[in-house]
Amino acid sequence: MEIKIGVQSVHRELVVETDLTVEEIETEIRNALAADRGVFSITDVKGNRVIVPVAALGFIEIGEGASRSVGFGGTL
Repeated sequence: MEIKIGVQSVHRELVVETDLTVEEIETEIRNALAADRGVFSITDVKGNRVIVPVAALGFIEIGEGASRSVGFGGTL
């Protein structure tokens, strides 16, 4: 599952690929938002952990990771 995280005052979004389901991700987001001075944390497929303070979150987009084709794909 691919997650895009927008952080306030940062021009680029964070893109994280994780093995969690949509329901598990939503649960993590709800728990982070419910906590006073909470943080949203997620572990990617490589075992790296991304931690963002809830106060700095701009948006979180959850979607399937798009398969990227390799090559030039000459469609005329």
